[in-house]
Amino acid sequence: MSKVSLHGVTARFGAVVALHPLDLDIPRGQFLTLLGPSGCGKTTTLRLIAGFLRPRSGRILFDDEDVSDTPPNQRQIGMVFQDYALFPHMTIAENIGFGLRERRVPSMEIRRRVNELLEMIHLPALGRRYPSELSGGQRQRVALARAVAHPPRVLLMDEPLGALDLKLREAMQAEIRSLQRELGITTVFVTHDQSEAMSMSDRILVMNHGRVEQDGTARELYDHPVSRFVADFLGRTNMLPVTVRDIGPNGAVVEFLGHELRQDSAGIASLGTATLALRPEHFRLLREEAARPDANVLPGRIAAIQFLGNLVRCEVALNDNISVTVELGPHYPPIAQGCRVRLTWDSANGTLFEPESADGTG
Repeated sequence: MSKVSLHGVTARFGAVVALHPLDLDIPRGQFLTLLGPSGCGKTTTLRLIAGFLRPRSGRILFDDEDVSDTPPNQRQIGMVFQDYALFPHMTIAENIGFGLRERRVPSMEIRRRVNELLEMIHLPALGRRYPSELSGGQRQRVALARAVAHPPRVLLMDEPLGALDLKLREAMQAEIRSLQRELGITTVFVTHDQSEAMSMSDRILVMNHGRVEQDGTARELYDHPVSRFVADFLGRTNMLPVTVRDIGPNGAVVEFLGHELRQDSAGIASLGTATLALRPEHFRLLREEAARPDANVLPGRIAAIQFLGNLVRCEVALNDNISVTVELGPHYPPIAQGCRVRLTWDSANGTLFEPESADGTG
């Protein structure tokens, strides 16, 4: 496996800037996910690493080797696509061994490696079948085995699970992660699915409009988003329009719907309008008991309730125009639609964001 480095890499399609200057280091053996909506630059970045696109400027290195102008077939990469791209006229064993035959590996070694990989992907008896005789999940495993048959320097995966149903997708997430760890291959994974990124990755790059919004672990991004885009894209988030009245050493004083609230002031530097981002699980519902001294309290009314098995999701109306989503454990004391409640949360929870400028930045 190789370390991958991008130094000032950019990409354009005509007059459109697809990727603004990107500096990125991916250590050997790391599982990095590029996450973001369509058009954010994640697939462009993957194609640049693969060699399917040439950078407009900058350099791409595998270890200390500059591969910016090296064709894809000479970069020693493994590639897994969403549509599997298996050869329909070849058996499963022939598909897995295709790259080895192209490299003129001896037949006996090819058979040994193919059998080893069939065992690894839990399909030892299906080597003589054809792709059309396999399920979607089985074909995806075969595509993955083919990509790593000749151990690549870098494994690249472009939304490989997008066509699978939920349960199969979750099973494949675990299998891919397990195989990647077992082989220790540097991996770059592209997805727009936040839960997929959070469950699989050592590290996540959240991208937007050809730029990196935030780089970190799933927990860092979820607990400490640096922008409203990241907070809103990664998990459910309530965005409350507030006014910052004071900023002091113990936090900020903000006003919302006539209520004075205290909030951690990290991320905010000026008084005036701002946005308070609160995750649904940050809230607690109070009936009679008192709130903690360091907690905020807002009155509301239960507008809707959804039982989702492992949690109860409530919509709490704060007035005629503003409501928030609250998520509670399944064993929370019963509540009914229409009942009056008080919402509370600790001032250390939540994030304050400055107003966005015209270009969408904070």
